[in-house]
Amino acid sequence: MLFEPYRLKNITLKNRIVMAPMCMYSVEDESGKVQDWHKIHYPARAVGQVGLIILEATAVTPQGRISPYDLGIWSDDHIEGLKEVVRLVHAQGSHIGIQIAHAGRKAELEGPIAAPSAIAFSDRYQTPQEMTKEQIGETVQAFADGVRRAKEAGFDVIELHAAHGYLINQFLSPLSNRRSDEYGGSQENRFRFLKEIVAEVQKVWDGPLLVRVSAHEYHPEGETPDDYVVYAKWLKELGVDLIDVSSGAITPKGPSEVYPGYQVPFADHIRREAGIPTGAVGLITEPEMAEEILRSGRADLIFLARELLREPYWPRIAAAKLGVELEAPKPYTRGW
Repeated sequence: MLFEPYRLKNITLKNRIVMAPMCMYSVEDESGKVQDWHKIHYPARAVGQVGLIILEATAVTPQGRISPYDLGIWSDDHIEGLKEVVRLVHAQGSHIGIQIAHAGRKAELEGPIAAPSAIAFSDRYQTPQEMTKEQIGETVQAFADGVRRAKEAGFDVIELHAAHGYLINQFLSPLSNRRSDEYGGSQENRFRFLKEIVAEVQKVWDGPLLVRVSAHEYHPEGETPDDYVVYAKWLKELGVDLIDVSSGAITPKGPSEVYPGYQVPFADHIRREAGIPTGAVGLITEPEMAEEILRSGRADLIFLARELLREPYWPRIAAAKLGVELEAPKPYTRGW
């Protein structure tokens, strides 16, 4: 299963292994532009035979960055560098996606930051300004503009970052969204911001569209996987192709314990109850575990994060353990 092709809308991935987006914090000049590091880091995983590589959270506005060192996609000036990363990854036979993001109240930047409500993430973070309806509309458009630029750069897949306590997640969660207008209150109202983003994105993008979510907030007043089944059903109706299921980070408090595969039940639950494909992520390190998740029908894709930082050629190791003959890049044939 792990090395079987997977059809994702209008593309076919060569295997079910996905490199999850991980911030590199490597833009030293604060320009948001691709650096040499990105041109080495991402193609290396394509050489390693990862089927789909998703770039780190890439900000739709300067104040939407998590840090001053993040990649950006708020200007057409960013397209050239991103296009080069796409070219390098495609040259090694992998597909490539990009995570489109806005940090909201979790931006660690100078100057004012914005969020659905004026509630700080923690004592260490500044208190954000509550977004006006005009600012919400501008941000929705910024997401669509970012996706247009990603399309011009040649990306195969778009992932909207609605997880880990960043802006879209802040609108979804009752812990961070205390608005009294049409963007707050009921679950349907809290979903409105993401719904509008998806609608605008689909005007400029017709390829595979993924949404990453935090399916459990680990808080007595927070949202649970059952709440995210509802969101997943709505996203499916809107034409989203797959839900990338993570958890946590809407507040500083996380799960009481973490262990291999601790988030897999959330992907399984959403997949079964909402009838939408899911990706599983979270301390998945062993090939046999990845294979079991797929064969038992608990997820459709396996998202690897830190394991691919430790071992860029993890697919080669997995293939050997699972008895699959993996074709090596020609220059590496003697070694593999």
